[in-house]
Amino acid sequence: MNNEQTTALEPLQQFRELIEKIKHYDEILGVIYWDMRTGAPRKGIAQRSEAIGTLAAEAFRLSTSSEMGELLAQLNESNQLEKLDELNRRLVKETTKDYERNRKIPPKLHHQYVVLTSQAESEWELAKENNDFTGFATYLEQIIAINRQFIELWGVQTSPYDTLLDMYEPGLTTVELDRLFEQLRARLVPLAEAISNSEHKPDTSFLQGTFDKEAQRKFSKLVLRDMGFDFEAGRLDESVHPFATGLSTGDVRITTRFLLNDLTSALFGTIHEGGHALYEQNIKDELTGTTLATGTSMGIHESQSRLWENVIGRSLGFWQRYLPDLKACFPGQLDEVTAEQFYRGINVVEPTLIRIEADELTYNLHIMIRYEIEKMIFNEGLSVRDLPEVWNRKYTEVLGVTPPNDAEGVLQDVHWSGGAFGYFPSYSLGNMYAAQMMDIAHQKLPDLDAQIASGQLLPLKEWLTEQVYQHGKLLEPSEIIARISGKPLESTYLCDYLENKYRDIYRLN
Repeated sequence: MNNEQTTALEPLQQFRELIEKIKHYDEILGVIYWDMRTGAPRKGIAQRSEAIGTLAAEAFRLSTSSEMGELLAQLNESNQLEKLDELNRRLVKETTKDYERNRKIPPKLHHQYVVLTSQAESEWELAKENNDFTGFATYLEQIIAINRQFIELWGVQTSPYDTLLDMYEPGLTTVELDRLFEQLRARLVPLAEAISNSEHKPDTSFLQGTFDKEAQRKFSKLVLRDMGFDFEAGRLDESVHPFATGLSTGDVRITTRFLLNDLTSALFGTIHEGGHALYEQNIKDELTGTTLATGTSMGIHESQSRLWENVIGRSLGFWQRYLPDLKACFPGQLDEVTAEQFYRGINVVEPTLIRIEADELTYNLHIMIRYEIEKMIFNEGLSVRDLPEVWNRKYTEVLGVTPPNDAEGVLQDVHWSGGAFGYFPSYSLGNMYAAQMMDIAHQKLPDLDAQIASGQLLPLKEWLTEQVYQHGKLLEPSEIIARISGKPLESTYLCDYLENKYRDIYRLN
């Protein structure tokens, strides 16, 4: 090795070692977070939040240190950057972006925010349980206030909310998102109205009853295994709000919520989080120990959860294969139900209060409501104390349902307690990405429908691994969808998919 190669290697090796150390802190923090959400004693939350603050502060210190700055400066020099392979160039680029953003945040403010959001998520659980928005409002006010400080420190883009949106879907603007949502609204609202007027309503009576929790767990695990979820590299637990956390490719944990009187909540919640987990478990080994070993954006990540949950999990072929197994888990309760009846019953379109239990069509309206409210908070200064009234009004106007209480209204989602403003649009973006990907998947895998109907889910999982999962954060969201479809993200695929599906279910002309 000559001197020039040695010079290039030394800062890269130091950089990679520093990145790996930060990742170790992140993994430990992930385990603590998982523990807090899956049963840690409530009285220990305050002290645990302080511990999280200490560890997060150390990771933050390393990521914004002068050592990191000096290494990035050396590696970003043109004569150094061009010597790096694709992986390391991308790692330097992403780390530089994070470094430039994070170093603008005072360490004390970062520590304060981490502790606050750790406490707030537990307070949200308590507030939701007790229908007590007032008790949670103080935390939410502080979280929003600090996010406003972050925006000022980072620098306002086109609007304050655009700055937050970029955190979850790099490069996306509210102008583009408004356009996509308007296209969705223009086609989905008339479809929903036609469905409302249809005389061919699916029967859902068989979904009513009491369904044993352990039987639900057994069936959920069966489906996860067939999807390709590796239980030696993951686990399934319970939490108030389902989530997935990828500690590493070898440790991806998901949770769900079992309800005795609702067969579908845990089932589709598990498949949804399982989609996230497949992404995290199948990132290529070369990315292990780097910040590239994760999804490239939340829109792409949600595309996988929504794809598996809805396009696959709510398809007729899926239930032609799995209904017998479900019947075996609940003897005597579903014996007379056919696959066609079950398929129609789980795809009923009806405006509901709860987002995570919404049908595929109206789900996007739930997201639009949250998107509009978040823009009002950060672009128009909407007060936290006015949130319940605004929330209820928008639900009445858009979905025609009015929350009877805050637990089923403004308190239903966990995201704001963790400061995830700008995240909600990812769900509808995920629906759009998923529909576009699946259109191509059917072209590339001509036997796909037959495979799903026979329980052969691995060919699709392997195709998605090749196209999406293995790349982690090596590719931008726009690169992922362009490589798959040859086009940028479009709303047309989702609209076509929903129209074709629901015109058949509701016997529309």
